[in-house]
Amino acid sequence: MVAVDILKFPISSPADTTPLDRLVESGYKSSQILAVVGKTEGNGCVNDFSRTLASTVWEPKVPADAVTIFSGGTEGVLCPHVTFIVRAEDTSSNNPSYTGLVASVGHTRALHPHEIGTPDHARTVAATIESMMADDLSVRPEDVVLVLIKCPLLTSAKVEAVRATGKEPITTDTYESMARSRYACAVGIAAALGEIPNTQIDSALQPAKASGSGSVWSAKASCSSGAELEDNHIMILAKDLAVSDVGSTGPQLRAVSRPMKDAIDADAILDLLSQVKQDGGKVVQVFAKAEADPYGTVRGNRHTMNTDSDIHSTRHARAAVGGLLAGLVGDTLLYVSGGAEGQGPAGGGSLCVVYTIRSEATSHEQSLPDRELSKT
Repeated sequence: MVAVDILKFPISSPADTTPLDRLVESGYKSSQILAVVGKTEGNGCVNDFSRTLASTVWEPKVPADAVTIFSGGTEGVLCPHVTFIVRAEDTSSNNPSYTGLVASVGHTRALHPHEIGTPDHARTVAATIESMMADDLSVRPEDVVLVLIKCPLLTSAKVEAVRATGKEPITTDTYESMARSRYACAVGIAAALGEIPNTQIDSALQPAKASGSGSVWSAKASCSSGAELEDNHIMILAKDLAVSDVGSTGPQLRAVSRPMKDAIDADAILDLLSQVKQDGGKVVQVFAKAEADPYGTVRGNRHTMNTDSDIHSTRHARAAVGGLLAGLVGDTLLYVSGGAEGQGPAGGGSLCVVYTIRSEATSHEQSLPDRELSKT
């Protein structure tokens, strides 16, 4: 079980690694990094090479067992940035640290191309998460607030490679493969967290439902697909129940989550922000998923995100949800990822707010005014 701190910094390009300097200035070493979670300014589609560039420059600079999760697409007001998930104490220290949140990172095995988006994909993800929770975190599924995954997609070369073996890929549409991969991961997360039984994995991923328009979804899943990897990079964030038993006098981290029911669900984020305000807290980061409603309406009114031949629906959704969240939180360095198949209800998306508070030992400090809740 690893207590973590969370910090975020803007980047000037997908190749910008200067946030490492800012991390060191904040008192941490690169050896303490568990995950680098980033938003890059590509199109977020199959040929978004900004993700590949970011992964290429960051992976040599982080520990071998760390994960990188880069989501492309910063449409609208979203600002390209990286979020660090770091060990709260140096691994050379024997003194335990309690911040309020714990995390675990891991990788699945590399998937064969014909497995992407299939029940085997979901089962592989579920088994890895279950192992991480049992062996590393020692937390219950109900303590988990977020599961972030970066997963592979199909390219034209992979589609042909599958056919060369006499098998058929889950789809021959490389863009659709992104959705299929995300949905398989979401189903795996739901199974690992007990939101659905393992026996439901196969039926959830029948071809008619594999695009994510079915009823199976996880409230805590955030999955992003890309061509820059063959395995699945996984980060689990959970509440540290031990923090209530120690007398820490410094800032503590908390996280609250609930799904958005649609792309304009301001009530969901306002509800979470009210909990932050009640604790006298300050928002550190928001992790959200966004998608165009697959049935073509938002609260009874027709939308055109799914029929726009110029701009993919995931780009529309990121811009819409990113603008909503940025306006309410007062910050543009937010992790808003497009394509929420199985990650919250259809047309909505998962939502998690991480924030910092002061313990009772320092409660003489005034709570932040409303407008300060959103500043990092």
